[in-house]
Amino acid sequence: MIEEINIRDLGVIAEATLEFKPGLTVVTGETGAGKTMVLSALGLLLGERADISSIRKGQTQASVEGRWLLANSQVIQDRVAEAGAEMTEGELILSRSLSNEGRSKASVCSRAASVGLLAELGEQLVVVHGQSDQVRLRSATAQREALDQFAGQEFEKALRNYRETYEAWKALATRLEMLQTQLGNRMAEAESLRAAVDELVAANLQPNEFEELAEKALRLTHLEELRIAAETAHEAISSQDSGSVGDVLSLLSTAKRSLEQMAQHDSKLQEFADAISSSAIVLRETATDLASYLASLEGASAAELERVQERRAQINALIRKYGVDYESTLAYSDSASARLLELDSSTDEIDRLVGETAACFESMQSLASELTKLRTEAARKLEAEVSVELQALAMPGASLVVSVQEAAEFGSFGKDAVSIQLSSYPGADPRPLGKGASGGELSRIMLAIEVVLAKTEQVPTFIFDEVDAGVGGAAAIEIGRRLAQLAEQAQVIVVTHLAQVAAFANHHLRVLKKTSDEYTSSDVVTLGFDERVSELARMLSGLSESESALEHARELISLAHTK
Repeated sequence: MIEEINIRDLGVIAEATLEFKPGLTVVTGETGAGKTMVLSALGLLLGERADISSIRKGQTQASVEGRWLLANSQVIQDRVAEAGAEMTEGELILSRSLSNEGRSKASVCSRAASVGLLAELGEQLVVVHGQSDQVRLRSATAQREALDQFAGQEFEKALRNYRETYEAWKALATRLEMLQTQLGNRMAEAESLRAAVDELVAANLQPNEFEELAEKALRLTHLEELRIAAETAHEAISSQDSGSVGDVLSLLSTAKRSLEQMAQHDSKLQEFADAISSSAIVLRETATDLASYLASLEGASAAELERVQERRAQINALIRKYGVDYESTLAYSDSASARLLELDSSTDEIDRLVGETAACFESMQSLASELTKLRTEAARKLEAEVSVELQALAMPGASLVVSVQEAAEFGSFGKDAVSIQLSSYPGADPRPLGKGASGGELSRIMLAIEVVLAKTEQVPTFIFDEVDAGVGGAAAIEIGRRLAQLAEQAQVIVVTHLAQVAAFANHHLRVLKKTSDEYTSSDVVTLGFDERVSELARMLSGLSESESALEHARELISLAHTK
């Protein structure tokens, strides 16, 4: 709800503070007093284009500041926070200034902001009805959303169910399309992997085989040198010649006997003899191992070396194709097998997704048809209720036409295209809202629609301009009555020149023009009851002190506020 607007040096208004309250507020004043500047000020706060010609003559800049108090404003609070500002206790402060140099500045809660942010916030704060370019329901999306809101809770539940199914169908369809698009590539990948797996399986690579082959190749390459070294070492440790006394074991045996013969005279010699005995045992084991090693060399040949080198060449070729080393090639064999299994199962997954997607689409179609049915019913009801309102607003024969047609494709809202149009008289072709209607007619059309929509939709603030243009008498009273009815659901601000409309106000602001030889200025004042009566008398007859006009004004106020 708008609480206050401060205006400085805008048009004929030098400085003014407008205080607004809940319910219906009317703004009145003589022609040329500056009533339009009130709307211009609000327009600046809502992000409309700045016009430097509206700066008060003789001044270098104009400024406007507005204060809103918002009860349920989480969406707005979040957006304000995103812009780096902060609301305090639900209070939103917007400001705008423009200079005669063409510069325009805006702020939100005292923090500099873009004019675009003002416009974005303004869409959620205020609905202005007056000129055709201000029609709230000008877009097809807005018209569909308004009808959906009017359709009530049953439709809301049906729409929620539809959207869950729609999102599920979209996810399935996206996954299916991706798999089908990739199918050709996956088949080629599977063929390549299958060839690799077959080759690796046939190669039968074993853990540590590559290192073992390298060692074996090295041994076979130096076979003769290895045999000579082993034989020499074996002969030195334990000679095959029984008469030899030069091998190590023979010498150790001689040393051991020598020490043992004299150990009876010194026990230390027995310790030495025991140590020699231990060394002899180790050397005998080594001699045995050398003999086994020499035996293993007996079967080695150049043919075996060739076989080893061929196996190493085969493995190196596999490493170059499938890895960077032997271990990664072994790992690739496992990962390729797993990936091949996944690719082979993709066809099964596609078949499954085709079935699931089709079933989900069928369910979505059924739910969309239910939405169409409920929308059509709501459209007929909205047509009837708004058309009744139009009759009372000096538009006899006019009727609202709400069309629900099949859209080109499914969306998150179903498969309906909604169009709200107006038939100006019986038999006339329906035309889009705002086409072929004057500013006053358009405001009355939107008033009729808003009065009906307000039963199910909550908008913080409505502002109407020209809503009473071209009407008077009983029709004007009906306009005032419906504005008051709308004000039971939201804050309503009306700029009017008709006493029959102003009489229904809960709060009355008057724009006063002051003229001197040097300048003309306007001020905005809040009227008490007696001042309201005087203002209505002026609006009725031009004579604010006429007793008959005053009596008529009191009668109008009494009539307006009699339930």
